[in-house]
Amino acid sequence: MLVVPREADNNSVVPAAPGTLQLAPTGPNGRPRTSSLEAPVMLLTGHQNAIYTMKFNPSGTAIASGSHDRDIFLWNVHGDCKNFMVLKGHKNAILDVQWTTDGCQIISASPDTTLRAWDVETGKQVKKMAEHHMVVNSCSVSRRGPPLVASGSDDGTAKLWDLRQRGAVQTLNDKFQITGVAFSDASDKIFTGGIDNDVKVWDLRRNEVTMTLQGHTDTITGMQLSPDGSYLLTNAMDNSLRIWDMRPYAPQNRCVKIMGGHQHGIEQNLLKCAWSPDGSKVTAGSSDRMVYVWDTTSRRILYKLPGHKGSVNETAFHPTEPIVGSCGSDKQIFLGEI
Repeated sequence: MLVVPREADNNSVVPAAPGTLQLAPTGPNGRPRTSSLEAPVMLLTGHQNAIYTMKFNPSGTAIASGSHDRDIFLWNVHGDCKNFMVLKGHKNAILDVQWTTDGCQIISASPDTTLRAWDVETGKQVKKMAEHHMVVNSCSVSRRGPPLVASGSDDGTAKLWDLRQRGAVQTLNDKFQITGVAFSDASDKIFTGGIDNDVKVWDLRRNEVTMTLQGHTDTITGMQLSPDGSYLLTNAMDNSLRIWDMRPYAPQNRCVKIMGGHQHGIEQNLLKCAWSPDGSKVTAGSSDRMVYVWDTTSRRILYKLPGHKGSVNETAFHPTEPIVGSCGSDKQIFLGEI
């Protein structure tokens, strides 16, 4: 678990070249800048292989990214977007990262069958969760209450972990590989998705599936709960995003929106999806190298942003500013104003 500060010459961060992702023209006749980014588009390079996951921290000052190169990089969002820390310890790729709600720790999931918790201040690994038997595809952190983590694995289980305790506190057994997990707003339920195309709602008190949401026709690759906790966004290899109404007593058909346009390619990467902080927009990765942003009310594609030279594996909205981040199989991260 080495912490390696990056040397400046190892890590190039440059404003994007003309013609790539030019989102916010500036200058006397251009429209005014909308964010505190140093340039309308920033390109972050330094990973040695495909980047599968990236997340802004809750305060919007830093990004964590996880790559096939087995490293987790921490980057500043502002200034020259310096890569200020590298978290080393995983024995295989990083498929998912999550920040805890206080922004003090990062949780990571890997095909090395483990999840790990990292202290952001020191860069040290503070916990290793090693009870899965196969690839760990996804992780999620609770929004409130005890510091809980959920994980989903190819071994057909979702596990619940309490960061204050040793070992998993609960195991949910499914028949199929689990590729996506998310907590409910109150952390009393876990949502899982997998290769059987269904979203399952698990009641943690009863340790059983209380609802199955059907509609996707191929593997679910990512999911995220809306900021207000009412809706679940899912992405799947059927090239659709779906929004599900998770409020109690919602109508039986809980799928309220379907959006499309993005692509899932032969790489079969687990492309993630995300909500904007106000819930008015959603975004998703795509194998056609574009970053897609939809309006949740009209379901229209608002932005289709070029720049990446490989599959876009995860996209994310900044928590307070009109910035979208994206990472791809081209080893690059873009931050752009929208």
